[in-house]
Amino acid sequence: MFDDLVKNLVSTKQIFAKNYSGNAHIQEVIPTSTSDKFPIDTIDLVSLHDFALKNPIYFNHFEEEIDGILCTVYEGDINEYWLNSIKHGSSCQPFYPTWIMSAFLMASIAKKIGYLELVDIGSGDGRIAFCGSAIGMNSHSIEIDDVLVDLQKIISSSTDQNFNPICHDALEFDYSTLNLKKPVFFIGGLAQMGGDVLATSIIDRINSIENLRNDTAIVFAGTNTKRQLSGNLENGGWSTLIEKHNLKVIDTVSLPTIWTFDQNVETPYIFTEFK
Repeated sequence: MFDDLVKNLVSTKQIFAKNYSGNAHIQEVIPTSTSDKFPIDTIDLVSLHDFALKNPIYFNHFEEEIDGILCTVYEGDINEYWLNSIKHGSSCQPFYPTWIMSAFLMASIAKKIGYLELVDIGSGDGRIAFCGSAIGMNSHSIEIDDVLVDLQKIISSSTDQNFNPICHDALEFDYSTLNLKKPVFFIGGLAQMGGDVLATSIIDRINSIENLRNDTAIVFAGTNTKRQLSGNLENGGWSTLIEKHNLKVIDTVSLPTIWTFDQNVETPYIFTEFK
């Protein structure tokens, strides 16, 4: 099911991007209702639209048929949050979110694999953690920027979806306080932009918590764009870290993000577990 959903979302994004004539800073689509191409539970789909409608970064939305599927297009502007997010010295990447649909699919895949909790590191506006919570996972959203955390709290309150926004430097956070049993960690930031330092710190902290290592997955956001990678393209730029920390790749899913909207390739998300 998820393979088809991913394929259909990528196809929809490519067609939409090719024909988009607007001038919004960011734009993305969510299917308006369940369909053969997007057989998503109606309750889940309503939650995704609720996130977009109650998220202040989006200022406009309208319906549009894309490849025979009625979709809702959401247009927004993240300049204010982008500028604020780069002021933090230990931030690995400015605020550039994945698509809401992509966040939903990643959380759903992690749940299907068997993970119970979702910890989103460098979570931006909290969309991955939100999606985890919406599908029944125990979510935690860790973000260093106070303005983005305030945004998350607005979304959490207005959607009545508690994904536990935490304003903290992920490099210094005590993850043992979350009482995790079988978590999946999502790492925000490319390896080449400081994400490797962040990931190494998270792995060290996982190793310091008794019995957690064997029941933990880590998902890395990668890139296939050569101008962003000076070295190895394997595993989206994460192969060196994966080998160093004895991780195994269990899945790679390429999905639309804001930063690949004008590209013919999507963003690879690499799902890994400890060997």
